Amino acid sequence: MTSPRYEAGPASPAPVTDAQPAAQRMRGRTPIERDSLVLSVLIPVYNERDTIELILNQVHAVPVRKEIICVNDSSTDGTEEILNRLHAEGRIHRLIHQPRNMGKGAAIRTALAASTGNVVIVQDADLEYDPADWPGMLEPIISGLADAVFGSRFLSGPHRVLYFWHSVGNRLLTTVSNMFTNLNLTDMETCYKAIRGEVARALVLTSDRFGFEPEITARLARANMRIYEVPISYSGRTYAEGKKIGWRDGVAAFWHIVRYNVFAP
Repeated sequence: MTSPRYEAGPASPAPVTDAQPAAQRMRGRTPIERDSLVLSVLIPVYNERDTIELILNQVHAVPVRKEIICVNDSSTDGTEEILNRLHAEGRIHRLIHQPRNMGKGAAIRTALAASTGNVVIVQDADLEYDPADWPGMLEPIISGLADAVFGSRFLSGPHRVLYFWHSVGNRLLTTVSNMFTNLNLTDMETCYKAIRGEVARALVLTSDRFGFEPEITARLARANMRIYEVPISYSGRTYAEGKKIGWRDGVAAFWHIVRYNVFAP
């Protein structure tokens, strides 16, 4: 197996050193040297032939060294052929085809197991989340303040105006999750969660579908990881534009919150 081909970013400021004030070091920071940063971009893909190439263009435009791992969840709309071409062109560093449709959570686990970066982030293929927001999310991890950073759609970032009841549902799910985890998150259901690589790969994750978000939040909280939130932009799409998550997934999310906070080992 060939080693990943990493993309180099621009020159960066010097990392935290012992020459810096002792008070800063005493705050428990665990910085990552900027020149050693490798971001593993985990992209679960299911029937996204109209957007997958566009999102990869946005991913490549972010000036950070990265490895791009796409997991095709048995797409049936021609996405597989597009992914094979993009992989052959070197625009995807690792491409994995699931043997059958197994769900978003399973696809993320597959990508995570194949990752090697010291930071990982999930990137949906549907253009709702903008990779241009990554630098703000990565900073708390690079500086050593955080083990995980959640990108919140509800912290004043620009967003497309869409479904009222979706926003109510998201806030309700976040509130219920916070009651169990004792966190004060504003957006538990966000796709954008950047996590230190060694932390993410050590988590025991089992959810196959959209239970991934409450599960990973519960696992991080139970492991006492340092979690930060930063505002991100959000360009939600309509069901006519291909949105997949529905009300049944929202109802199931309540069970996932209870399951992973109370019953999961």
